[in-house]
Amino acid sequence: MYVITGATGNTGKRIAESLLAEGKEVVAIGREEERLKSLIDKGAKVAVGELEDTQFLSETFAGATAVYALIPPKWDLQEDWRTFQHRVGQSITTAIKNANVKNVVVLSSNGAQLPEGAGPVTGLYEFEQNLQSIDGLNIMSLRAGYFMQNLFANIGMIKNMGFFGYSLNADVKTPIVHTNDIADVATKYLLSLDFKGFNCVFVSGERDLTMPEVAKALGEAIDKPDLKYVPFPKADAKAGMMQAGIPETIAEGYGELFESLNNGQYLNDYGRTPQNTTPTSIEDFAKEFEMAYKHS
Repeated sequence: MYVITGATGNTGKRIAESLLAEGKEVVAIGREEERLKSLIDKGAKVAVGELEDTQFLSETFAGATAVYALIPPKWDLQEDWRTFQHRVGQSITTAIKNANVKNVVVLSSNGAQLPEGAGPVTGLYEFEQNLQSIDGLNIMSLRAGYFMQNLFANIGMIKNMGFFGYSLNADVKTPIVHTNDIADVATKYLLSLDFKGFNCVFVSGERDLTMPEVAKALGEAIDKPDLKYVPFPKADAKAGMMQAGIPETIAEGYGELFESLNNGQYLNDYGRTPQNTTPTSIEDFAKEFEMAYKHS
């Protein structure tokens, strides 16, 4: 039996569907049963509750062959982002220990090797460390690149201002990956369970990209071949995110993350190999971006 946290999200839902297609018993965790209906229709059992509820998770994890674990984003935070991450990470870790789970695949990120200075990813460093404190737990941590799906958030800026931007320097190359590819890597490890102790692998997308290269691919897809990427000063980027409704604690976290990318710390242990390269290119994703752009 496999337990999938974040089963309504970009990676969790695809993982659950893939495991069900392989004939596996799946328990899908979500906050609302209605959003889990498509998985129920495909044969999944569901557990409705909060990841911060340690007793709920302990009961749900009991008897699991493996757990897919993540700390989900929460875009309406009224508290410090790291405080939220700490609470959810501790709850999942305690529940895994309580339920005597032996195998876990974790959604982590590039930068999770850094104990500080990486914004929200620093919370994933803590999560990985906490899981490693459990005796006998086999961990596969997926150090994923920047999600292609995050680029959807720029549609409003492109439509209103004719360009998009972050506080990321224009010459910085970074791995950018489709969430489907992350889910497929996770599924592979959940099915094989061929890892012992703590392990981490990069999940890196089809190639490393600068943001001007991303702008070129997206611009061509939406009939804006001259679409520009504009690197913003950190303070301006924070102000723009807050104006778009992102809580200050999250805007500050992303500012710290991009600063870490700019100074080279974020990717200081990263290297691309054929094994961590995944198939979906930015040009493939640009077709999805075009559809979202047209219908927004």
